[in-house]
Amino acid sequence: MAAAADKTSKTAPAKPAGKKGGSKLPLIISAVAVLAAGAAGGGWYLTSRKAAEAEHAAAEAAKPKLPAPAQYLALEPPFVVNLNGGADGPQYLQVEIQLMTRDPAALADLERHAPAIRAKLLMLLAQQTSQSIADRQGKEKLQATALTEVQKLMRTETGKPAAEALLFTSFVTQ
Repeated sequence: MAAAADKTSKTAPAKPAGKKGGSKLPLIISAVAVLAAGAAGGGWYLTSRKAAEAEHAAAEAAKPKLPAPAQYLALEPPFVVNLNGGADGPQYLQVEIQLMTRDPAALADLERHAPAIRAKLLMLLAQQTSQSIADRQGKEKLQATALTEVQKLMRTETGKPAAEALLFTSFVTQ
């Protein structure tokens, strides 16, 4: 039997001890496929992230930007003046005025110059007649003129108009 064992060993070629019989081609193809899938996934992630950021930026730009909150300064006490040219006897105007701004520094400027603002507004209000302020149009014209006077004074004093609006919160003629 030893001879038979020798025959079988002579017919089959001997394989080197360190090598296996497979090719490396499937391993290389698998590695390339994994790398390609990773690159595709990474590219998809980056483009979807950039698209989401661009969409978010567009949504932020489309939102209407709210102005800063309004801040009001009530000019206390109410203004009381004699109206000009009362043929039926003396007529009076009592009006409460508030100034509106959105800048805290401007509010501080308005408070500091409140005495000068009151003086200008008193002179303006005392020039009115009961006929000129009897209707809405006359009141709105007076309101616009008063705002212009305040802004002119504040530009002279601070270099800025300071007040955005002048509001009549009470308006009584008698």
